[in-house]
Order: sequence, then C-alpha cells, then structure tokens
Amino acid sequence: MAELKCILWDVDGTLADTERDGHRVAFNMAFEEARLDRRWDVDTYGELLKVTGGKERMQFDIERGGMADMPFEKVAALHARKTIHYQTLIADGLIPLRSGVLRLLEEAYAAGITLGISTTTTPAALDALIEHSLGKEWFDRFAVLAAGDIVPNKKPAPDIYDYAMEKLSVAPENTLALEDSGNGWLSAHAAKLKTVITVNDYTANQDFEGADLVVAELGDPDREAIAVLSNKHGLDKFEYVTLSHLQSIMED
Repeated sequence: MAELKCILWDVDGTLADTERDGHRVAFNMAFEEARLDRRWDVDTYGELLKVTGGKERMQFDIERGGMADMPFEKVAALHARKTIHYQTLIADGLIPLRSGVLRLLEEAYAAGITLGISTTTTPAALDALIEHSLGKEWFDRFAVLAAGDIVPNKKPAPDIYDYAMEKLSVAPENTLALEDSGNGWLSAHAAKLKTVITVNDYTANQDFEGADLVVAELGDPDREAIAVLSNKHGLDKFEYVTLSHLQSIMED
C-alpha cells in the first residue's frame, strides 16, 4: 500500500484552460505584430498541440508549410514576444483556473502533501499564471517549479517528471500526476506515476487507456456533478474529486 506524499501538476489545460484562449491568442498577437501572414484558428491549434513546446510547435508548422521559413533565432524571438502577450492576458484576468483546482491544491497543502509543477510551458508563462491566478504565496507553496527547457526532452518523454521527483527526493510510488493530454499521460506513465486526467475541449478524444482516473474536470461542491469518463480503481460514485480520492488511488 503506497502513501500519497507528492502531487505533480501539469499547467496548460490542467491548472487552467490556457491553450485555446491563452497561448493560441498570444501566438496570433505575436504573428500579427511581426506582420506574418499566418493565424492559428481553433482547429489548427488543436492539431498543433500534438507537438509539445511552443517553439517546437512553430517549427513544425514551418516544416509542413503553414508558416513561412525562418531561422530558429526568429522563431525564438517570436516565441518570446508571444510569452509577453500571454502574460498580459493572464494579468488581465482572462484565463481563470479550472474548476476544483484551487480547492484541491489548498486541501493537499493543508494536509502536508508536497506539491510541485511539471510542465513544458516557459517559466515566465508559469510565473504569470501563479501570480495572477493562484496568488504569490504559491511560489513558496510549490516545492518545485519544473518548467520549459530545464530538461532535454519534453513530454511525452518522462524527463520533466523525473527531474521534479529527483529535486524533491520523492519516489514514483508515492507521487501522483495531474494531467490533461495524451502526451502528458504518456510522460507521467513513462515516469511510473499514477495519473488523474482532467480533459478539455482539445483533449477529450485522446487516448488515456491505463490512466487511473479520467474526468471532465475536478469539480467543486457548489457545481454540477462532474462526468467520470474512466474509473480504473472503481471509486464509489462521487460528484467532484477530493484528496481522499487521490489517496485511495495511491493505496489501491
């Protein structure tokens, strides 16, 4: 029976619905600013999300002919401008946390469970989300902020999770991951972590076979009951995900 000692959170799509109305919009703002004849609509960006990492996503679009060819230095510069636009969207309160995120974070923190971030988003984008959507106190409450290019291989490789666990000196059998995407699930699974998936519009039809729990959202007691899409451990019927549910998954 394994004890839950650590929860590692993905960011984009998990803490907040940042992809469609955050990162995509910020990319288009950067493209317009650079006078590029390219805009990513909702469906196109959904396709591009199969590629992990913003600079990598742009490079992929270039290679397939969606964007005009440019040196990587310009790709990096455009991505830096995109990050600034994204930070502004966050600061303006346009990208709120997903249902149940703050409740579950506070419940786990109060219980003494180690909390960390394992994400491919840039540190600057992560910092903006924490400051404006969670609160500055969470910079201290998260024991590790593993983000961006801090590891050589991005999700679906397990590197970012392995890095976070090494920094925290926690074992996979005591650590649970919270993810939203197929690449995130593959990354957590490769790191030998039990995983809870909260899907969104972009990821609802992705393959999460083998994940421990798949839900539409974490939910809150004052909202409608959540949709449970997969329940590997046979948890009793519930209206929202609690810390007790996560502990039960680890103990099963």
